[in-house]
Amino acid sequence: MKSLDRRTFLRGAGLGIGLPLLDAMNANTSVFADAPLPPPNRMAFIFFPNGAIMDAWKPESDGDAYVLPRTLKQIEDYRSDFNVITGLAQDMGRAHGDGAGDHARCASTYLTGAHPYKTSGADIKVGVSVDQAAAQQIGQRTRLPSLELGLRQGRNAGNCDSGYSCAYSNNVSWKSDTVPMAKEINPRLAFERIFGTGEKADENRRRRDFYRKSVLDLVRQDAEALVGQLGKNDRQKLDEYFQSVRELELRVLRAEQLAEIERPELELPENAPSSFEEHMRLMYDIIALAFQTDSTRISTLMLGNAGSNRSYKMVGVNEGHHQLSHHRNDDALMEKIRKIDTYLAKGFGYFLKTLKSMPEGEGNVLDNSMVVYGSGLSDGNRHSHHDLPIVLAGKAGGTIQTGRHIKLENETPLNNLFLSMLDRMEAGVKAIGDSTGRLTQINA
Repeated sequence: MKSLDRRTFLRGAGLGIGLPLLDAMNANTSVFADAPLPPPNRMAFIFFPNGAIMDAWKPESDGDAYVLPRTLKQIEDYRSDFNVITGLAQDMGRAHGDGAGDHARCASTYLTGAHPYKTSGADIKVGVSVDQAAAQQIGQRTRLPSLELGLRQGRNAGNCDSGYSCAYSNNVSWKSDTVPMAKEINPRLAFERIFGTGEKADENRRRRDFYRKSVLDLVRQDAEALVGQLGKNDRQKLDEYFQSVRELELRVLRAEQLAEIERPELELPENAPSSFEEHMRLMYDIIALAFQTDSTRISTLMLGNAGSNRSYKMVGVNEGHHQLSHHRNDDALMEKIRKIDTYLAKGFGYFLKTLKSMPEGEGNVLDNSMVVYGSGLSDGNRHSHHDLPIVLAGKAGGTIQTGRHIKLENETPLNNLFLSMLDRMEAGVKAIGDSTGRLTQINA
């Protein structure tokens, strides 16, 4: 078997694309080898607002013989597939001199571990979130670098929480410290973003991408001719602009090079469903299908924006969620929050069931995933940012030991968990947010 030169390039449309390391580039291996590649790891982050009633969430004992408390009893069927992790904190969610605004900080720090700049204007700033840190490194391996979903849109402008921009309350995914990733709340649009809309629409997309690439070629040639005539500041501005152009160029190339994915069957309404449960389940289904088809390996889902005041009449709770979270230790009000917590945990159980029902390799998609389910607040009444309610589901290809309550020392940065997850995604990230190291306690 003749081996290929590792410096082999694909050339086209004015670009030189280096091939990945192929079996044929190694003279000691054969492309006809029987050993299949192991399934890829995926990561998903599910956010719920307003914290939880921790006496119904936190197990009393640790290890593998712990008793699941009331809220997490809803996912008991998958006990061997997840860990309950307590003692984690997001210190950057605290005021640090900025006063009120814990709900905005709860969402904006959840996946970033960075303190948001307090503003209700356009000068927002927080940090890159863990999902986008992964997408920047390995997103080119799939059709979509990442998938951001939610159940309620919310605006990004104006003041939503004590002088904090609405962008902080309505986003957990941040591409850069100043750019949140817009989430999709319409299941149909999310599905079509992944799988297309049908043959005619896909043909139109291919034609559009062809012409877009031609335009990009011309733009690049013009830029190269122009840059020598510009001063230092203008060259810097032009370079920043063409970073976004290059990202578009890469998306076009990625769409051409990735194998066609068969469009799954999923019955979808035209608009976002009015039923919360139907809406939630459809979004879980879409993430599961995206993972199963390897359309993306990174996703986020906001079950509610920070400070959400949604009522949950389906479980007999007519008052708003945020309103109830300021319960002042009134057990009657706390009981209503417990009902909400239990209901949302049951929905998460549906997601685990779906992932586990998808065979893959010698196991299933859940076995090759890491799913964080939690909030950036624990006690909503006190706006506590320590001892957060966090569940980590999935075995990450057998590298995570599951079925335990892992009780950590209080104030362990949540970003230590994220850093350990990034390692399993082969993202090559050395630190994120306020991380201080890896969370080795999850290791198999």
